[in-house]
Amino acid sequence: MIHLEDVRLKLQSRAGPVEILRGVSLDVKNGEAVAVLGPSGSGKSTLLMVIAGLERPSSGLVQVRGEDLSALGEDALALFRRAHVGIVFQSFHLIASMTAIENVAVPLELAGHADAHDRARGALERVGLGHRLGHYPAEMSGGEQQRVAIARAFAPRPGLILADEPTGNLDSATGEQVIEILFRLRADTGATLVLITHDDRLAARCPRTIHLDDGHIAADTAQAAQ
Repeated sequence: MIHLEDVRLKLQSRAGPVEILRGVSLDVKNGEAVAVLGPSGSGKSTLLMVIAGLERPSSGLVQVRGEDLSALGEDALALFRRAHVGIVFQSFHLIASMTAIENVAVPLELAGHADAHDRARGALERVGLGHRLGHYPAEMSGGEQQRVAIARAFAPRPGLILADEPTGNLDSATGEQVIEILFRLRADTGATLVLITHDDRLAARCPRTIHLDDGHIAADTAQAAQ
């Protein structure tokens, strides 16, 4: 599903160039669930953005589903993400002026699905929000907003789910509920999951953990899924 080869990302700052990723090489098989751990500033979120094609590396190879992302223009990348990648952000990124069902239906409508609203309704029911279809983000709790975001990510049935600190803005009890939903949907769909987190307990839910430190992979370990 994912093949990274000597991926490097250098950004310019007032103090000079800053290396964010320092030669990351990584393979993730179809259907795997992988957690990426590391301290703040280690490059975790940047790595996820590179895999999603939202950030272009300075050098190296990034392939997703066999597609070389560096060969795609911005429009082609957007179409690729729409078809194959679901992203769950820490800050939800819902459209404030749209209801829950409209937020989930947007990517389906853009993909030309005539049954977009029916599929959006089904996705929201699977995350326990069938009673919140007509509510706006401001009318929902943080946990409910994140469940809408998860429904939106899974509704197009992508092969790859990227989750960036999905419980970072939630209290522990709500975060646990959200994670249960995320892993249940992943198991139901067979999607590949790359989960960015700083939480060791959450990482332990994945059979494989990547430890990122100062822009490079410090450890890559397999473990029994919890």
